[in-house]
Amino acid sequence: MTAQTTAIEAAALALGDDALVLSHRLGEWAGNAPVLEEDVALANIALDLLGQARVLLSLVGDEDELAYLREERAFRNTQLVEQPNGDFAHTIARQLYFSTYQKLLYGQLASGESPLSGLAAKAVKEVAYHQDHAEHWTLRLGDGTPESHTRMQQACDALWRYTGELFQPVDGLDVDLPAMENSWLESVTAVLEQATLTVPDGPRTGAWTAGAGRQGLHTEPFGRMLAEMQHLHRSHPGATW
Repeated sequence: MTAQTTAIEAAALALGDDALVLSHRLGEWAGNAPVLEEDVALANIALDLLGQARVLLSLVGDEDELAYLREERAFRNTQLVEQPNGDFAHTIARQLYFSTYQKLLYGQLASGESPLSGLAAKAVKEVAYHQDHAEHWTLRLGDGTPESHTRMQQACDALWRYTGELFQPVDGLDVDLPAMENSWLESVTAVLEQATLTVPDGPRTGAWTAGAGRQGLHTEPFGRMLAEMQHLHRSHPGATW
């Protein structure tokens, strides 16, 4: 195995874990979304992400084993995607932050010659819808009732500290992270301002922020989520349906 292959696998694992974990979080809304239309929309986004995860994890090894048999410290997803759904505003803020990042990332990868370029070219079209969906709801909640505005602002503020990790270097990802981060800030700021929301002023990097998911250090809710996600497979090893 060459060093280049190892680096690509590291990148595929990180991006695959992001997609897998967020897919599961969004799947938790099935049957619980505020309206039936959103039940379907969130399920479709979750399926898009699951498809991305399967392709990416298959570049590393057996996708089922990687999803269901790894311990918590072996996952390389960012801490943002593992945060609980909370109320609907929290889910939308998490989706706005992550889908904006994912679209920029896949846009850069699709234009390059990385082994991940083929996946990126397809996924960037899916993620464009994810971002549009999140922006629509951010505007609707932020510029809605006083209650929806307050909840959306609280969600944006609470999740802001997790966004800096999105732009930390990952082995095997040959992208311009500073340019991505600048574009991300411009895009997110424009949406929040249009939604009459205040851009959070808390730090995104440094000692008081989150950012060790890529190193296998996760927040407390992730352990509970992982136990639920892996329960059936671990309870019936080797079973087929």
